[in-house]
Formats: sequence, C-alpha cells, structure tokens
Amino acid sequence: MAHAYTPGLKVTSRTRIRKERRLPLKGQVVAKITGKVSADTIVARTQLPGDVEPLNIGGLLGVPPEDVESYLLKHSGDSLKKGEIIAQSKGLFGLFKTAVTSPVDGVLESISKITGQAILRHPPTRVEINAYIDGVVAEIFENEGVAVETTGAFVQGIFGIGGETNGILKRVAKDPSVVLTPDDITDDLKGKVIIGGSLVTYETLQKAVKCGCKGIVVGGISDKDLKDFLGYEIGVAITGSERKGITVVVTEGFGPMNMAQRTFELLCANEGKKVSINGATQIRAGVLRPEVIIPLEEEIGEIKEEVRLKGVEAGSKVRIIREPHFGEIGKVTALPSELQLIETGAKVRVLEVELTGGKRVILPRANIEMIEE
Repeated sequence: MAHAYTPGLKVTSRTRIRKERRLPLKGQVVAKITGKVSADTIVARTQLPGDVEPLNIGGLLGVPPEDVESYLLKHSGDSLKKGEIIAQSKGLFGLFKTAVTSPVDGVLESISKITGQAILRHPPTRVEINAYIDGVVAEIFENEGVAVETTGAFVQGIFGIGGETNGILKRVAKDPSVVLTPDDITDDLKGKVIIGGSLVTYETLQKAVKCGCKGIVVGGISDKDLKDFLGYEIGVAITGSERKGITVVVTEGFGPMNMAQRTFELLCANEGKKVSINGATQIRAGVLRPEVIIPLEEEIGEIKEEVRLKGVEAGSKVRIIREPHFGEIGKVTALPSELQLIETGAKVRVLEVELTGGKRVILPRANIEMIEE
C-alpha cells in the first residue's frame, strides 16, 4: 500500500512516554532506579559556580603587585562577607590606614602577583531538577540525571509559551468553538490547567495569571494578544523561558481556531487528573513541540509498549497546514504515486483527503501533518 513519511503532531489516549532529566553540569542524582516519582520530586541537584568579580587590590592600596601579598588579611580560598576587609595598608605610624573591602559575599578565589588583582567569586547557585511527570525512574545517568517513564495520554501543540508546570486538568469551555473570556476565569481555578476552546484573549490571560492558574490549553491565540501579553514580538528562537506566571499550549494555530474535536474530547475525558505541560517551542534547528502529558495512575510502573509513528497511508488522520483548508482535520483516502500539476505550476506528489462532512480535496503532501492515533 502506498504511504508517505510526514511529520505530525501526536494526539493519543495512551502511549509510553520517556523524559530525560539532566543537570546542566555534573552533580548528585538523588532518585533511585525503578522508584516511583511525582512531577515535583527532586531527582538530581548540583551547584552552579557563582560569577567572578575582579578587584584591583594593588591599585587601591597604591602598592606594587608583588608586594600585595604582605598586605592581605584574607587569602585564597577564604570566604568573604560583603564589606569585610581583604587587605589593609600599614599607614603612617599606625594611622591613616587604607582598607580594601569585599564588594560581595563569596570566596577569595585567587590573587595575582603579576597584576595585583584578586578574583572574587559569588556564592554558587543551587540547581535542582524535578521529575516533571508522575512515573517511574527507568534509568540513571551517573552524576547527570535520570530518565522517567510513564504511560499516559499525550497531546502535542503547534505553539506555546512558558516552561514546565503541572496541575489538575479543568474543563472551562463547553465546546471547541468557545472563546475564553475573563468572566470564565474564577478563583476556584487556582492551580488548575484549563481546557479552552477556539481562542484565549490578552485580558483572559491576565485574569488567569491573577487567579493563579497553572496553564491553559486552547485552540488559538492572536499574535497581537500574544505580543501584548509578553510585552515584545515573539521571534523564531525557542520559547519556554518566559516568566509570565502561566504556561500556554496552543493546539491549532494563530487566530480563532476551534480545537480539534478529538483533542478536545481527549482532554475533557481526563478532566480532574493531574497533568504536566510545557510550552517550549522550537520550529527551526530541531523541532520542539509544546506538550500536555496526562499520566494514567493505574498504569504507572506497568510501562506499555509505545505506539510507533507510521507513515501516512489510506485511513490516516491528518491536519491540513496550508490555506484554503488550514486547520481542518481529515482522513486520507488515496495516495496517487504519480506526480500531479498544482496551481503554482509545479509537479508534486499529492494525496486525497476526506474532510468532515464528506468533501474530498486533493492536496500536496507537504500541506498536511499526520495526527498520531
């Protein structure tokens, strides 16, 4: 049977999910192999070295670099408090002494006899990484981190903002066409991940942050509202580092776009369950999609085989990613092997898609993305 290999979004009710949780540099792994962990469980920690700050002791004392050592009250490796004296001149008859004090809390790392300059290092920063999802520690990377696995529902989005978070899934939109308004956001949504409909507005995002919502999963968002919310124009760089107090996962695209019925129904079927979401997105130089992960508690520790993504074939569900049918969901009914002439004058491989309602359209294969069952 003819088939095509096409990248697509995963929307599946049960699959095997594996997340590697690694430290930015070597440290201590505190999780145990095969041990169950929750999303907030710390699995590894390390210390990031503090910034360095130069201090010209010789210049401040007015002495040659080679003589600086004789004026020191602190030496390499000693801890420092801000304002503490590091070096001091002998003065005249014990008077009129010049003192050099530490401008920061930290450590006196080194002193050069050639330049008379000291290097102070700020205190280290403690870094901890959590499991991100409820699951089981499947593998330990010595001094680096762990791999956490779970079985659960998995939904990928088109675009997102905000980093990793978790909360209880709560349906707010009554159907996929609903536009979320500030009135929909109530105080009882604190700590929740909201299931929206076709659009979330700037005012609604502001209200959600004020109420303490953890995240919003919605069909669409306007580029103007996004710019107003972030305070700047989003670029092509990776998102996910925004610190706006909420994570947003957009499942369909920009502007008012009904959330795909299957995605909406899958999320609503899991209302009340704990979910982990991440808005990090990268389109170029290695695709990274925002995601919603819903671990199935009854199957944690009983990892199932992952459903592998196959090529597009007759019967595959796909999303159209070009106009005039942008955002529509359909089923592939035919994959002609011969090249066909399209409106642009190019000859390309095409496929036939049956849209909701029964209408069939012929499209270039590059104009669709597969939706994994």
